Amino acid sequence: MTFQPVPPDDSFHVFDTTLRDGAQREGINLSVADKLVIARHLDEFGVGFIEGGWPGAVPRDTEFFRRARTEIDFRHAQLVAFGATRKAGTAVQDDAQVAALLASEAPVVCLVAKSHDRHVELALRTTPAENLAMVRETVAYLRAQGRRVFVDCEHFFDGFRANPAYATEVVRAAAGAGAEVVVLCDTNGGMLPAGVHAVVSEVLAATGARLGIHAQDDTGCAVANTLAAVDAGATHVQCTANGYGERVGNANLFPVVAALELKYDRRVLPPGALREMTRISHAIAETVNLTPSTHQPYVGVSAFAHKAGLHASAIKVDPDLYQHTDPALVGNSMRMLVSDMAGRASIELKGRELGIDLGGDRELVGRVVDRVKQAELRGYSYEAADASFELLLREEAAGRPLRYFRTESWRAITEYRPDGTHAIEATVKLWAKGERMIATAEGNGPVHALDRALRVALERTHPQLAGLELVDYKARILEGAHGTQSTTRVLVTTSDGAAEWSTVGVGDNVVAASWQALDDAYAYGLLRAGVEPEGAGE
Repeated sequence: MTFQPVPPDDSFHVFDTTLRDGAQREGINLSVADKLVIARHLDEFGVGFIEGGWPGAVPRDTEFFRRARTEIDFRHAQLVAFGATRKAGTAVQDDAQVAALLASEAPVVCLVAKSHDRHVELALRTTPAENLAMVRETVAYLRAQGRRVFVDCEHFFDGFRANPAYATEVVRAAAGAGAEVVVLCDTNGGMLPAGVHAVVSEVLAATGARLGIHAQDDTGCAVANTLAAVDAGATHVQCTANGYGERVGNANLFPVVAALELKYDRRVLPPGALREMTRISHAIAETVNLTPSTHQPYVGVSAFAHKAGLHASAIKVDPDLYQHTDPALVGNSMRMLVSDMAGRASIELKGRELGIDLGGDRELVGRVVDRVKQAELRGYSYEAADASFELLLREEAAGRPLRYFRTESWRAITEYRPDGTHAIEATVKLWAKGERMIATAEGNGPVHALDRALRVALERTHPQLAGLELVDYKARILEGAHGTQSTTRVLVTTSDGAAEWSTVGVGDNVVAASWQALDDAYAYGLLRAGVEPEGAGE
């Protein structure tokens, strides 16, 4: 692992702590291999510092630093080892935890220090004076060993509220001993932006130290608190990818960086890196095995999705009328959602997105709008079923159904057996290319059995379907009509190995709704494969 020298412009730091603080989120359990993958993504994104964990305290983190030395060639970031100041009553050169920080060979060390006098007395069980000595001596020792040193003042805002003189003195002690940055931490996450701004301004004026901000998101204000600290003069921001972290999380790296670049016009990433933000966000989510948040600012798939007809009409004239920035700047894209709220502009824009030029045909667009509204009244939803909508749109544009096969009948039978098991069998009868086909298949449920039977029947005339796979299935019971009667909506996601598409079906029971969704899924698969619908040449 090679470490670059401090870049010429060291005036602002983007410090990522996904591998340490972010890993404390419930449901995240990172292996060393996971941490190495995420570190590479973060370095590619261009953050200045990556906090890799707590060597000496967490064996997995010790191993991460050992492997990172030879397995990652950092291009933009410097690796940071996190640890604590020396223990009370222990000489700094004899402290095993301090020795582990040096053994990590990380060029930067971030020390956590107590800045709340109550925590000093109750958690460390030492005196305020000894705590100040622990800060000064540990910082000075690590600096003498050639390390850059940052100090995280834990519980700073609560400590400042309780005893502003002592909290400020901890900042002075750290800066005076050689800490490059003193980070004010809202450890409990209870601050609001105005309070953060006031405290950072006061501490900066009183100490002259270079200040950073570390904000937890317990009030939902971590990003706002981070930017408020920047407004007050902080030049170092600590964040985590996708806001991962303990309890509800930390300041989200991506909205913070996007705000700095796009709203503050402050260059904090390498040229072009911001356009990789959506991809990096999703890649890290996949690595930690969490579904990417669809509604996350800037990088969520819904961040630039428009549903209301009024919005679509305006966007057709100028996208900036209902978008705060160009989605391409962060590697995202605008999406038009088709629903019962859709107007003509929504349909035209969605058609353009799907590569279908409606050519200003007001009659055609009107028919599509009416058909969508009537279908959604019956329970259909095209927001998450682009494939079903595209089939509908192409049918209206062609003036005829896009039929690849015609269903004569289908049935699914569930047989209960005395040993408690079930046997599920489905039979489909259909016509394709002038042939009548009957196919039967078993499955682990009625929908699975129908899917297999449909595939068996159609593969005789359409071998292109052999590679299709049902990859997701969702069923939702809509509100009942009379007594126990209800309507069911099913969404099916299908893949051909190169892409995925979603289709929707609605029926008075889950099997009937599923059949409709499967019918659309296979029809769309054949459309993608370039197969002409039956009767297309007539």
